[in-house]
Amino acid sequence: MAAKLKHRQPIIDAAVQLFRQRGYAATGLNDLVLASGSPKGSMYYYFPDGKPTIAAAAVEEAGRRVMETIEDIAARTGSTADLLVEHARLLGQWMEKSGFRDGCPMTTVLLELAPDDRIVTEAGRRAFAARLRILGDKLIEDGFEAREAEAMALLCTNALQGSLVMARVECSRAPIEQTAAQLAAILKVKSEARRSNAIQD
Repeated sequence: MAAKLKHRQPIIDAAVQLFRQRGYAATGLNDLVLASGSPKGSMYYYFPDGKPTIAAAAVEEAGRRVMETIEDIAARTGSTADLLVEHARLLGQWMEKSGFRDGCPMTTVLLELAPDDRIVTEAGRRAFAARLRILGDKLIEDGFEAREAEAMALLCTNALQGSLVMARVECSRAPIEQTAAQLAAILKVKSEARRSNAIQD
C-alpha cells in the first residue's frame, strides 16, 4: 500500500501538465504513465473508473493551485486592482516560459467534458467558486457591496480566463496584462465613485 501511495500525486501532476498542453482527448493513459513515472497498475488502483476521474482530480488540483496563488497575492496587495495586475504578471510569465504552449488545465478539460461528465463538472464548479469567493471578499474589503462584488468577481475571472486563450494565439503576454490593467482601471473608477458618494452623503 505504501509503495502505491506515492504514485497518486505524480499521476495528477502529469495530468495537469498534459491536459493544459494537449487537452483531454489528445492525452492517453500511456502518456500519463510515461509522464508520471508511475506503474500502470497504480493508475488503475487510484482511478478505477478511468480517465474521467483523473480529469476530475486534475481540475481539483489546478483549482487548488490557482486558489493558493490568489490567496497569497490577496494577502500582500492593497486592493483587488493590485491583485489582478500582479496575478496577470505571474500568468504572463508562466505562459511565456512555456513558449505559450500551456493553457489552463481547468479550461481545456471543462470545455471537453462539461456538462456531460457530472464529476468533472462539479470539480470545475467548486474550483471556480473558490476563486470567486476570494475575489469577492477582496472586493468587499475595497468597499463594494456584496452583490456588486459577486458580479465584478465573475467579470474579472471570466476576462482573465479568456485572455489566456488570446495570449496563446498571439504568443504574447500583452492580452493578459492589458486585460488586467483595464479591469483594474474599472475597479479604481468604481471605488473612487463610491468614496465620493460616501463623502457627499
